[in-house]
Amino acid sequence: MEANKQERTVIHLELNGEHYYFGSVKALCDNFSKEQIGIGYKSLANYGITADKPYRNKYCTVRKGVLITAPKTE
Repeated sequence: MEANKQERTVIHLELNGEHYYFGSVKALCDNFSKEQIGIGYKSLANYGITADKPYRNKYCTVRKGVLITAPKTE
């Protein structure tokens, strides 16, 4: 049987020298307030974060990447 590579989107937040990882922008914004990261959910979602275009402000950096997991075999 052929193994399928599993890929998932990861949102990486760098805040005050700490690193946090989320499955979506919504999950990030559910855990950190607008006051903590300097931007609200709708604005961050509309920004259109990509691997080549991270979001940066004076509070944080938000990057989008791909988590590659081990192949799933059946």
